[in-house]
Amino acid sequence: MSESRAAVLRSLLFASSAAGMLVAAPALAADVTSEGGVIITADQQQQPANLGTIDVNGQLKKRQPESPEFVAPLLDTPRSVTIIPEQVITQTAATSLEDLLRNSPGITFGAGEGGQPLADRPFIRGQSSGNNIFVDGVRDAGGQQREVFDLEQVEVIKGADSVYSGRGSGGGSINLSSKQPRLADAVSASLGAGTDSYYRATVDGNWRLNDTSAFRLNLMATEGDVPGRDAVDFEKYGLAMALGVGLGTDTSATINYYHLTADSMPDYGIPLDRKLDNNWAIKTTDSRILNVPYDTFYGLKARDYMRNEVDSVTVKLEHKFSDTLTLRNLTRYSETLNDYVLTNPGDGGTAVLVGDTWWMKRGLKSRWNPAETFANVTDLYGSFTTGGLKHDFDLGVEYSREINRNASYNITTTSGSACPTAVGGFDCTPVYDPNPNDPWTGSIARGAETHSNTTSWGVYGADSIAFGPKWLLNLGLRYDRYETEGTSIARGAATPTFHEGEWDFVNYQVGLVYKPTSNTSVYASYATSSTPPTVSGGDQNGASGGEGSGNLSGQLLDPEDTENYEIGAKAELFGQRLTLSGALFQTTRKNAQVLVDTDRYAQVGEVKVEGLELGFSGSVTPAWTVFGGYTYMDSELVRGAVTIVNGAPVPSAFEGDPLANTPKNSFSLFTTYRVLPKLSLGGGVYYVDDRFGGNQGGAGGGTAAVYAPSYTRLDLFASYDVTDRASLQLNVKNATDEEYIMRTNGVHHADPAPGRQAILALNLRF
Repeated sequence: MSESRAAVLRSLLFASSAAGMLVAAPALAADVTSEGGVIITADQQQQPANLGTIDVNGQLKKRQPESPEFVAPLLDTPRSVTIIPEQVITQTAATSLEDLLRNSPGITFGAGEGGQPLADRPFIRGQSSGNNIFVDGVRDAGGQQREVFDLEQVEVIKGADSVYSGRGSGGGSINLSSKQPRLADAVSASLGAGTDSYYRATVDGNWRLNDTSAFRLNLMATEGDVPGRDAVDFEKYGLAMALGVGLGTDTSATINYYHLTADSMPDYGIPLDRKLDNNWAIKTTDSRILNVPYDTFYGLKARDYMRNEVDSVTVKLEHKFSDTLTLRNLTRYSETLNDYVLTNPGDGGTAVLVGDTWWMKRGLKSRWNPAETFANVTDLYGSFTTGGLKHDFDLGVEYSREINRNASYNITTTSGSACPTAVGGFDCTPVYDPNPNDPWTGSIARGAETHSNTTSWGVYGADSIAFGPKWLLNLGLRYDRYETEGTSIARGAATPTFHEGEWDFVNYQVGLVYKPTSNTSVYASYATSSTPPTVSGGDQNGASGGEGSGNLSGQLLDPEDTENYEIGAKAELFGQRLTLSGALFQTTRKNAQVLVDTDRYAQVGEVKVEGLELGFSGSVTPAWTVFGGYTYMDSELVRGAVTIVNGAPVPSAFEGDPLANTPKNSFSLFTTYRVLPKLSLGGGVYYVDDRFGGNQGGAGGGTAAVYAPSYTRLDLFASYDVTDRASLQLNVKNATDEEYIMRTNGVHHADPAPGRQAILALNLRF
């Protein structure tokens, strides 16, 4: 990043914050504000230890999912659901979805190889769930690396959840809840600076226009280098606006606009030995990740780039017919762009030993992927009593249309770093000493374009039936029709091929809840999910048409089926300040296409994850807050593709192996304690077990197994209230400078985590 651009960005950071302060000036005299009808004093606003909205008694208000599909409070919902509140986003200094989901154990991020390798790719209960990310209840299908500056909370559903989300990968889904206008004047700003040239400024302003209307504005600008990763930097700018009319009345409307621009140096990490030299002559660790310092970077500043752009408009209309019946309609149109050229260090071919130096060619990966989404969701929800039974229900219909266009770049190198004669050509680097400042000149031209057009319809219903004060029956049913058409280019082919497919599937869930007391519950539930073949990889929509291989070629494959069994318990303690949860679960995914005999395929592949999940959130005492949990997952490839030996099928050697990106143990704890009236201290501890790489199936087996070793990460937090309206916040991320791999795909590369970073922020409220 040039010094002139950095100076411009820093000016924008402080100018945007100053603008927020000036606009907020009329609110400076206010000692009280009103939030959703709850009076909050200035003293209560200055409570950085609290993890949720504070009521008049200083207690935390219970957080609930945003969607009306949740027909019962979380305490009475027979599912594992985690809600990460805005306070955790702020206190952990999170800036990305990956940062934030570190606080929800059992979720890992995979490094993509195909599909969308530079987009958010979370794994939930062993299933790639990149296609199961929602914003305000609407699927957010475009490939991107998401920001968190406009989020009020993040909701994570674990286990098969097609009743809630429609088609999906079966592991669960993630909903990002945007900040909405409220009938209260409040402005806050945060100015942050840190090591590694880090700067970040945000402004969050809410203005009451009249008794029923309000406007909310969020601004964000940030830049910096990635700690511990030579030459990797980023710039991001964000804007979110929301106007609400009719708020607090029977008929209301809200329109939201969101924009994000992100420019960064893409990072494909460290190569694996299998692509450089599979005979172990190249020095690797036991994990088969190249044995180089974790700051080693193989990209080229002169060529590599990544750009994300997001624009979306959302309109929400809501009408209350009565206190027990409401109609809600939500419409969204969004455009995203994922555009990059990057160096893939594991895809340049076999390394060559020249003298005493190993040389490799830099591999290339590129993508131009604009996507458009139109979606409309209508819900009729409420409650009624009949025959002595109380029903809390939701009936809904959903329509969406997604258009994905894809192309790779044709990249021609005319000059650059020279290669030894034994390798030939340009664009080479020593394996153990790459230089990101190597010269490069050439041309970058977009290649042949493919596309996919996906249309889906969904009709669903949910009901929570109360049998007196102790028992509830939770039911859900959903029908989906999923159609896709488009083109794809087979490897080595010159022209695209047209494909199309359509599927119908029905999913359901049933859960029984028993309430020993009003603040506790125990439950048992069963739920299903369906994954059409074009989204089975979890990396946005494909265009393959869902056709099979071998004897299944030309046939439309059936969706993969996932089922989830779960028993659990929940409790709200200490005046509902602290929420505890625990669950035992078994998630099984069936019907995957695998080779079962010579040139014969069948949809009989199966994977299974069994485990235990514990969660805690809230305040142990008015001064001590905790958020986090523990997850144990025992995963297994039950049935995979066979190999053919002497013409006879032999069962997969990987059967019984754990699944990729599925650690056996993971734990997270973020906690704060108010040690003095103005001083709070705390931090986070995060442990993740070994995670095998690979895109499908098991760990790889034997000497071919690639894995990311276990790690323990420590973050530190401190906050000091300078005045009633200003506080200083210090975050030290990865305080011990732990060197660990945060994700690997098991084929090409492994991505080192950022190193230690200190960030000091001035947080202001007006």
